Amino acid sequence: MIYQVYVRSFADGNGDGTGDLAGVRARLPYLKDLGVDAIWFNPWYPSPMADGGYDVSDYRDIHEQFGTLHEAEALIREALALGIRTIIDVVPNHISDQHEWFQAALAAGPGSAERERFWFHPGKGENGDEIPTRWVSSFQGETWTRTTDPDGSPGEWYLHMFTPEQPDLNWNHPDVRREHEDVLRFWFDRGVAGVRIDSAALLIKDADLPEVGEKLDHPTEDRDELHDVYRSWRAIADSYPGTRVLVGEIWVPDIERFTAYLRPDEMHTAFNFDFLARPWNAASFRASIASTLAAHAPVGAPSTWVLSNHDVTRPVTRYGREDTAFAFLKKRFGVPTDPSLGLDRARAAALLVAALPGSLYIYQGDELGLPEVEDLPPQLIEDPMHYRSGGIDPGRDGCRVPLPWSGQTAPFGFGPDGSRSWLPQPVFWATLTVEAQLADPTSTLHLYKQALRLRRQLPELGDGDLEWWDDAVSGAPGMLAFRRGDGFACLVNTDEDPVALPADHEVLLASAPVQDGRLPGNATAWLASRTTHPSREPAASRG
Repeated sequence: MIYQVYVRSFADGNGDGTGDLAGVRARLPYLKDLGVDAIWFNPWYPSPMADGGYDVSDYRDIHEQFGTLHEAEALIREALALGIRTIIDVVPNHISDQHEWFQAALAAGPGSAERERFWFHPGKGENGDEIPTRWVSSFQGETWTRTTDPDGSPGEWYLHMFTPEQPDLNWNHPDVRREHEDVLRFWFDRGVAGVRIDSAALLIKDADLPEVGEKLDHPTEDRDELHDVYRSWRAIADSYPGTRVLVGEIWVPDIERFTAYLRPDEMHTAFNFDFLARPWNAASFRASIASTLAAHAPVGAPSTWVLSNHDVTRPVTRYGREDTAFAFLKKRFGVPTDPSLGLDRARAAALLVAALPGSLYIYQGDELGLPEVEDLPPQLIEDPMHYRSGGIDPGRDGCRVPLPWSGQTAPFGFGPDGSRSWLPQPVFWATLTVEAQLADPTSTLHLYKQALRLRRQLPELGDGDLEWWDDAVSGAPGMLAFRRGDGFACLVNTDEDPVALPADHEVLLASAPVQDGRLPGNATAWLASRTTHPSREPAASRG
């Protein structure tokens, strides 16, 4: 299981309101006890924080608010001593506009070698006043910004598929490829076990700058030339002893195009966003699981299962809405949600994904059943998605609110008493702290711990095959059932009414109490066959 740490919001070791590496190091025993195999860190590099650290100004150091390179090296060692490996983010599509390369490009001027590392263009029209293309930003809005020459006159335009503070690199340039290969070696030499590749399908652009739809292939997304980049990265990873993994953030709707990145000489694995975006529906879940497993089989790569991350509305809130699917462009303020229903479904979904073949990712705080914080004061929102939407999109800061660890008042152990976290925590989070949930055997934290312990203990779970168990859900369209290995089964009830569980199975773990052999609505149960394992005792409580 890989646990995602958003450093800024995990734990504050020095009381300045921002999470840091000291806070992570102090909480390593918690992660060990939870059952974490690896930690994935969002960018921890020096950055002006125009986009939460994804605008990197130096790939070989640590942001001063988080700590030092020495502390990062110590954290990697200390985590490994506990059996926890470290995965870090790399951001190859773009850098910060404060990076020395971009500052040099601005100073050097048009036609310079420094500008060839980026996408500078004189613009269209007689005076170059028209933007070079009308490509749409991933954060909405235009993707080109015009520079100003030293004499104050309008200059060239530069490309940024995200914000103007994040100029895109030109991956046709050998300096760009060489630099990122050196960055991989820098962190692998320090013991990092792998890298998560941000916006992995966006690096290569069509140099002819066509508009979207003018050619059969997309000018900025999922271009065939990308595979040469990742083959070179895989060769570097494979040159190190042990395993150094490449994990891609790939938003590609075509499942065959998606799994092309997972061929044996490219990435080891990639995030499966299809499942994350699906609505709360048994048929939809099954379709996503089946297509994902079928597509991964030919390339021999493990599937990945994730319910949320630092960009996505938390499951407790998402699953409590009328529309339980997820899409970035649909995010709006004031969308109603039922937090009780959402929590039931989020707990059920957690058991579902933990029972599937492949790798499991958990975003910090999901193990506590935290909801999205949707009433942040607008003046405190920092996410550029909010501002570039004209204030319509609430942005992603609601899933980035600092974690509650202990106590009855903010900052709930995130930092020292009396300190203030960089985003405010809701008052009712006093009931959701780690401390409170450890004392409650029915808590979501206990459910996660039990599930992860069983996932390690049961030989049927982890890698292996999945067999749909249609006989168990005959006549119940809201049910999803499958079997793993020799006697394990998972049943998910996405409807509201309870359903009878098979009499020849016993409950190992359930997301809600099972009464009189019936699984409640919006719940999941893990079962063991009484005939295959007649003497097996339930491995965990049913609550």
